[in-house]
Amino acid sequence: MPTHSTTGQLTDCVVLLGPELEPFRCSRFAWSGDTIIAADRVEPVTTLETGARVVIPGLYNSHTHMGDSALPDGATGLTLEQAFFRPAGYKYRELAKLTPESHLPHLEAHLRYMARTGTVCHLDFREQGPAGAELLRAASAITGVESIILNQFNESPFAESVLRANPPEAALPPAHRAELERMLAVADGFSESTMNDLTDAAWTEIRAVTEATGKLRAIHCLESAGYRDLSFATTGRGDLARAIELYDPHLVVHMTVADADEIALLVRARKTAALNPRANANLGLPLPPVAALLRAGANLLLGTDNGLLNSPNLLAELDFTYKLARSQFADALSPDPTAILKMATSNIRPVLGGDHHGALEVGLPATFVVLDFTKPHLRRTRHLTASIVTRVTPDDVLATYRHGRALYEAAK
Repeated sequence: MPTHSTTGQLTDCVVLLGPELEPFRCSRFAWSGDTIIAADRVEPVTTLETGARVVIPGLYNSHTHMGDSALPDGATGLTLEQAFFRPAGYKYRELAKLTPESHLPHLEAHLRYMARTGTVCHLDFREQGPAGAELLRAASAITGVESIILNQFNESPFAESVLRANPPEAALPPAHRAELERMLAVADGFSESTMNDLTDAAWTEIRAVTEATGKLRAIHCLESAGYRDLSFATTGRGDLARAIELYDPHLVVHMTVADADEIALLVRARKTAALNPRANANLGLPLPPVAALLRAGANLLLGTDNGLLNSPNLLAELDFTYKLARSQFADALSPDPTAILKMATSNIRPVLGGDHHGALEVGLPATFVVLDFTKPHLRRTRHLTASIVTRVTPDDVLATYRHGRALYEAAK
């Protein structure tokens, strides 16, 4: 169980301050209860000579499927459709075999691993209807890692023939409308796998219900060209355009095969996208156009996607994404590593709001990670933020705090 802390402080440390994550040497960084009460700046710093304790905002993993964390590497040798598509996909068949008692320890273990690697909050696309949401909520309460739960119907509301015909009267069947209401009583929002999983009438209905209840909406778009093609064949619109028109999501996940027009549409609609480069690579899919999205000014987040594909380690995701972006920019100068670190920190603000800042300042929540930059591979960094993004490993995490509460502390 995470421990509670009423007061604490670090002296002579480096802190990444504000939404721009500016590194300052601080004589004191202190918190009381759940709030930062001091960040006493001495000077800005980008290099180290003898190391330091470095404090960064707690990380946000903006796309997970923790339900299938009980099936590590179960998708190996399977296609996207064979592994993840409902109802016959490997994931859904195997999840149905688990009891709550056998499933909960896997969720707890993976949430604790996230805390061990600096993550304080994740946005989870939770299968198995209200029961799935309740189980993850229990694991979150035990570990202290915050789970923002976006729930999915346990079974598809529509036969394939209805989905492809897409009749205007095909709203949610009564049983699924009731399930939606039960889900939203437990979860923070809603997300089906793709726009192709529901009719236009159902998407319009779900948007109205979630708007009325103040819940989040998210959707997977453009993970593969097949998502776009099937949506276009059914409705005359690609899946991203259809999502924005009918569903108005707070978060769009993947954008893996997005073209220039789709990137422009995302930015014009002021939507945030969560990218998942390691998962895309693991499935043999194209890699997301990180450079094009950054050039266009998109607000981007990072996620580790399915537990059965990847460990939920954002440190690994940051490293992979930064190097992918540098390759795509192809100029040896871009992007600034801070732009990548923001994808796991301060870029969360437009999506979640409230006390989710992804930044450290006096008066903000004491939600932070302490890194050991006295280690030989870190202590003489020539570019502090680049080293955070590319060189920090789980062994370099000294502590992870959320709202002043220690989720993880290294034994030493």
